Amino acid sequence: MRREICQPHPLAHAPGSLTCPYREKFRRRLPTSLDELRGPTSGVVELPLHVAWSGMTSFDMSKPRQRMGLYRTVLHEGLRGDLPRYLDQEVLLQPWPVLRMVWEDAFPLLASRARAAA
Repeated sequence: MRREICQPHPLAHAPGSLTCPYREKFRRRLPTSLDELRGPTSGVVELPLHVAWSGMTSFDMSKPRQRMGLYRTVLHEGLRGDLPRYLDQEVLLQPWPVLRMVWEDAFPLLASRARAAA
């Protein structure tokens, strides 16, 4: 098995930053393609305890805040198989540009670092 060495990311804050280990942790969970994300788009979704171990475990997809909470929880705590099971490509893509724009408008440093890394 080939092990990749995690290189410093241009957005890392300082030497020894936690950015690298977290990036690797999340990278290993990614699906091969966004097309694999075919999770529920309606109804109430119950997350298993290994994903939602603290707080809410039931999310109503018709409620934007709960839907965002489900996505945040699965993206942070879900295992590789959980992402395609609970996330949907179109639902994930809808808020992505808005979230980025809101953060970059509020904190111009984020936008300048993203441009510098490109």
